[in-house]
Amino acid sequence: MNSRLDRRRLLTLAGMAGLAATLPACGRGFGGNGDSDGKVELNMVWWGDAHRAELTQKSLDLFQSANPGVRVRTEYQDSSPYKDKLAARFAAGDPPDLMAMRFDSLREYADRGTLLDLARHPELDQNGLTEPARALGRVGSASYGVPSGLNTIGFVIDKTLTDQYGVDIPDGDTWSWADLATFAQKVTRASGGKVYGTNFEPWTVANLLVFARQRGEDFFTADGRLGATEATLTAWYQLVEDLREAGGIPPAGFIDQNNGASPAQSYLAKKSIASQIIPTNNLLGFNQACGGNLVLLRIPGETQGTRRGQSVDTPALWSVAAASRHPAEAIKLLNFLINDTEAAKVAGVTRGVPANSRVAETIAPGLEPDNKRSSDFLAALQKEKLPASYPYPVGASKLTSILKTISTEVEFGRTSPADAGRQFVTEARKAIAP
Repeated sequence: MNSRLDRRRLLTLAGMAGLAATLPACGRGFGGNGDSDGKVELNMVWWGDAHRAELTQKSLDLFQSANPGVRVRTEYQDSSPYKDKLAARFAAGDPPDLMAMRFDSLREYADRGTLLDLARHPELDQNGLTEPARALGRVGSASYGVPSGLNTIGFVIDKTLTDQYGVDIPDGDTWSWADLATFAQKVTRASGGKVYGTNFEPWTVANLLVFARQRGEDFFTADGRLGATEATLTAWYQLVEDLREAGGIPPAGFIDQNNGASPAQSYLAKKSIASQIIPTNNLLGFNQACGGNLVLLRIPGETQGTRRGQSVDTPALWSVAAASRHPAEAIKLLNFLINDTEAAKVAGVTRGVPANSRVAETIAPGLEPDNKRSSDFLAALQKEKLPASYPYPVGASKLTSILKTISTEVEFGRTSPADAGRQFVTEARKAIAP
């Protein structure tokens, strides 16, 4: 196991590391690390906005009050530059003590030996986590992260539009992909083409993970390989194209990929479509943007497939650097973030539903109604027998770009679903080759 970045990666990141060292020591930007005033100082970093930072700091104030010998210096970044700046910190030999770890990056850091194996620290209490939640941080028998919160994907339908056009909403516990197609066509026809029945991104890996599992395949395997076959990718693109041909989703070119992913910018908020797939922890934002009448359903096909497709997932994991100078204090802080009910009440569900199911149940009554709905949705899922969600292979972060390119070619009829399936599997295997 190589504990260092490879030479090419190190050279690429050297300039970034120099830049990182010049950034502010608090707030935005990743700086250095050190103790002061005789206190143990922990450096904790994540991605997010100022609102998340404010709530996080309120939680940490509680921790620091209970642990006066520890100071937590926090830094955050927008999501886009976070990955490179975190890599720059490691390349410079100055990793943070506790960090938000992207799920698609966990295996890359773990394979290099740069993260603390939490399985070797029984003082970290994960008893409140369900087995699917604990499994999110595992690579083999080791544990390199704990979910900062839990989410999954769900289908939301704008009931205002379906009521307007007299279309019944399907049973979200039993509906199939064929039921989705029928529903979407009815909306489009009833609205005279003013509203399309549905739209979802064929290039989003989270959507494909569910579809592949329903066909009996793991999109990514436990040992870090591509498990999805050409047949599954072909079936996925054929499903999308059949929906497009029937008018259930918008025609080619209607959806601008660069439109932005925020709820307010969505085509759902514009009333151009009646339904779409969203991360469940975004329900509140989407419902506010859409007028407050969204219905949350499971993904279609859950009762018709070879096996269940939905899983319990996480927007991010908390990981501890193997080179942390204060691992005991970092684990104490991690314990607090996972298990302290008062801290969870302050933070709410800004990072998803609390991973500790007891904490999630305790704070649920005080959540805003939409956040409670998403919390209840996750709680119900965790009581069911679900497939595991494995850490992404090294190189998997390249797959979204590959999928976007291929999806565009299929959308405009320049590539067939069968050719798209072959092309994706070929390119994906190269991207994640060891």
